[in-house]
Amino acid sequence: MKIKSYTVEFKKEAVALVTEQGYSVSKAAESLGITDKLLYNWKAKFEVEQSGVSLNVDEKTDLL
Repeated sequence: MKIKSYTVEFKKEAVALVTEQGYSVSKAAESLGITDKLLYNWKAKFEVEQSGVSLNVDEKTDLL
């Protein structure tokens, strides 16, 4: 079984459906063909990055 990977842009758009456009996680996930769990994980990850608790990719790159 091949593990499907998604681009950062796709993940951000998926999370934005919930956070900015008011979709429920289950409706957004269904419309995108992904699982609720996957979308919840992405949403949680982006919320942590937005809170400044962890460094995002750009910030990590700046430190190198």
